[in-house]
Parts: sequence; C-alpha cells; structure tokens
Amino acid sequence: MRYQGQDFLTAPARQSAELWRFGLGLVLVVGCYLTLGHSYFTLLAEMVPAQDWPALLEEIDNGSTPRGMLAILASFGFIIIALGLVLNLLHHRPLATLFGKGRLFLQQGLRVSTALGGFAVLLWFLPEPGILQPFHNLDYLRWLALLPLALPLLLIQVTAEELLFRGYAQSQLAARFARPVVWLVLPALVFGALHYEPSLAGPNAWALVLGAALFGLAAADLTARSGTLAPAIALHVFFNVASLLYVTPGDTLVGLALYTYPFELTDPALLPIWLPYDLMTLLCAWLAARLSLRR
Repeated sequence: MRYQGQDFLTAPARQSAELWRFGLGLVLVVGCYLTLGHSYFTLLAEMVPAQDWPALLEEIDNGSTPRGMLAILASFGFIIIALGLVLNLLHHRPLATLFGKGRLFLQQGLRVSTALGGFAVLLWFLPEPGILQPFHNLDYLRWLALLPLALPLLLIQVTAEELLFRGYAQSQLAARFARPVVWLVLPALVFGALHYEPSLAGPNAWALVLGAALFGLAAADLTARSGTLAPAIALHVFFNVASLLYVTPGDTLVGLALYTYPFELTDPALLPIWLPYDLMTLLCAWLAARLSLRR
C-alpha cells in the first residue's frame, strides 16, 4: 500500500539517511536521556531529607503515589531534549520536522481527538465484564486538583514516545528502505519489546508486549497515512489517559488513577477476559481515528 502521507515526514530525513547515522543517533539519544535522567533524580534526592529519599525512590519505581507518577511522567521530557540535540547535531534537521506541517497537525489532532472522545463516551455506556468493575483509588477532589499537573506531563510522556518511534525511527528508516514492512513493523516491535515487564506482569508480561506492539503498528499506520504525528499522539493520549489517569490494575502505576481494577496484572485468570477486551478497544479506536482522517 502506498502511504503518501509518510513522504512529508520522510523528506527531511533523506539528507541524512545513512544507517550508521541512525544507529549512532539512537545511541546518543539513549546516552543523553540517561545522563539527564541521572541529574534529574539526583536533584530530586537533594530536594528531600536524606531519610525520606528511599521512600520517594520506591514510589517512583512503582508509580504508587501521585508524586511518584508525576516524577515518572516528567522524566520523559529528557527524551525530547535528547532528540532535539541529536537531530540538530547529527541529522541537521530541527525537531519540528518530526511533527509534520503545523496547520495540518492541528487539524488532524482536533479531528482524531473528537472521534476518540466520542468513542470514549460510547465505551462509558457499554457494559463491562464483572471482573472489570473498578474501585475508587483517589478522592474526586484530589484527582481533579492533580489533573492540571498530570495532563500536561502525560502529554509530554506521550509526545516523547511518539517523536522517538513514529517520528524519528519511522522517518529515518523510511528514508532508507522503500518497503513499508520495515519502517512500520520494526519500530513497533521494538516499542513492544520495551514494554516487557515480568516484574509487573509475571506470566502475563507477553500480553503487554503484544498489546504495545499492536498499538505501535496502529500508530505507525496513522502516521504514515496522515503525514503528521497528531493522530498517533491523540491515540496514545486516549489510551494513556484511560490506563494511567482513569483506571489501572491494583498493583500497577496507580498513583494518579481515579479507579483501580480488583485484580493484579500477574493474575493468570485475568488474561482471557482482559486481553480480548483491550485488543478490541485498540482496533475500534484505530478505526475511529482512520475514519476521522478520511473526512
């Protein structure tokens, strides 16, 4: 299939499409991110009494409290900084070229967000399996008070991941390889593999990888069709708001969630119910986004 939209994102990458440059770029992005992250967490440690740092560090590791989750989300900003530096110094292109044309980006973002908002309303009224009935986690007023901090930081986290995988990796690979199977599938597989968390999901860890890889493929398709990152960012925000700010399993990144499910990700009995529901939601959200782009 011809993805004409991808050409707009690939064009700025063609002047520096060498594989060695892309590989070095990834290494530099990771190195810069780790360096900035180390400085960031060192600063956090200096801002609390020494005896309180181990407790805060555990909260950040588990995302078990609002401040722990906010710290995690904020740390993704260093990926954006690292990408900006690498693109400028190694590829001689500005970070803005990963987003696509500004006006089209805003138009597509609004259309896909509206479609996904309508889909979210539909999901609200549909019955869920009994095992997916949630419990309160945060008080409503506390949750609402945290949203002005949580939403911008979540947008930073989502944007950082989309810039790296659907922006940088996809455009650089598309400039080097003509076959979409390479630049669509390869970043999606890496994105899925990075979600392998046996410490969180135990025997269900492979399901997290599968879900993330399929999401990555859906986001890649939307990006290649539209020619901007807006649809992929909107789709990513839709799922991360649902899974991090609205409802999450009772043992996983619960710090900012209004509700929690009455199960843990490690529960093997959960998989036959949760995975089909999750994948069907992904399929319908992707179709809603695609249809909104055809108008």
